[in-house]
Amino acid sequence: MSETRRVRSIARKIGNSWTMRTLGILLALDIALIALTFAGCAYFWERSVSGDGWSLELPRDVEWEEPRSVSTLGRIEYSFQSPDGVWHTAAIGPALEAALPFAAALGAFEAVLLLFHAAQAHRAAQKLLRPLDRMARDMRAVSQARAGDARYEDRLRDLENAIEHISPTQPGERLQTGARELTGLENAVNGLLVRMRESYRQQAQFVSDASHELRTPIAVIQGYAHLLARWGKDDSQVLDESIAAIQSESDYMKKLVEELLFLARGEIGRNPFEPKPISLTALIREVCDESAMIDSAHQWRFRDTRSAGEARIIADAEMLKQCARVLCENAQKYTPEGGTISLGVAECGKWTEFFVQDEGIGIGRKDISHIFDRFYRSDPARGRNSGGSGLGLAIANWIVERHGGSFDVVSVEGAGTRFTVRLPTAGPDASPTAQEAQ
Repeated sequence: MSETRRVRSIARKIGNSWTMRTLGILLALDIALIALTFAGCAYFWERSVSGDGWSLELPRDVEWEEPRSVSTLGRIEYSFQSPDGVWHTAAIGPALEAALPFAAALGAFEAVLLLFHAAQAHRAAQKLLRPLDRMARDMRAVSQARAGDARYEDRLRDLENAIEHISPTQPGERLQTGARELTGLENAVNGLLVRMRESYRQQAQFVSDASHELRTPIAVIQGYAHLLARWGKDDSQVLDESIAAIQSESDYMKKLVEELLFLARGEIGRNPFEPKPISLTALIREVCDESAMIDSAHQWRFRDTRSAGEARIIADAEMLKQCARVLCENAQKYTPEGGTISLGVAECGKWTEFFVQDEGIGIGRKDISHIFDRFYRSDPARGRNSGGSGLGLAIANWIVERHGGSFDVVSVEGAGTRFTVRLPTAGPDASPTAQEAQ
């Protein structure tokens, strides 16, 4: 039985007890009223007959024929003997019959009074028991809380032990205590473990790839240094070839180290970032003109699909120009000579876009999701001489994300690739601070 139902049952019993006591009092009062009424009537009748000779010792008698039947109330007679020895008889039955309606009315009133008292007694008992019930519930809650705290401490101890024995680098290892109340915490820790393992994997892959990329130019420089030491002193052709190779490899190493430092500083927030209101149209047109001057083997075109004016954004101009140059270098490497490379600016709702589209070999569907990974090359046959270090798109992606933008890549193998960069459009009263907040 629940605590509320138990309290109600006890309150009902107490109320019933009070009601029965009230019923007993009313019955006693009714009997006393009848007795007093009869005694008063008899006294006044006897007094009127006996006068001064009346006394309590006078002989008296009550006769009721067939007392088992209520219908014979009219046959009740009261008789007494006066001091002169004469018996006097009076019929009191008619008086009782006349009083029956008043008795019924009194009974109905008492019944209503009794019902009202029963309801009041039940409520009063509940009110009386309420503080005790509240105290009992509070004590029970305290007891349960203590028991719950003990169980919770045990669960936390189990969780601590489970976490202590987990290796974040061990693949497939998960936190599992079996406690249902700790399921949410277990899922959060397991999710953190998955992200940590992925971060470790990417870090190990990054170190491995960086070591591999640096090992090649070091080996080349070392080889030509040995070549110079043996024959380069007397052979001008070997000397020139060695110097050219060493310069090329040192330039590549310098570029690679600079790109690695850029990404490393970006991860710890050390790259200077100075957003200002700029014209994206002018910036992309400038990159297109510079590319056309440097590269005469391809046709460079600029397109502005906007209706009027210049596309204005809030951005770090140098960083955004670096991003556009990376995309242009990529297009140049993978587009055959004589092919067309298009740069352009467009608008899409609250975003301003610029794109670089080539007529190159395209990117396979399985490779598109990895093109922004560091040291990733979609074409393994292309070495660093033709395919670059594999860090350019990773740098471009970091720059776009730093500006609150995103990439959209569409590629068809054998037809070409289109890189689209979406950046937030600057309002008429935009400021660099507001852009950084985005």
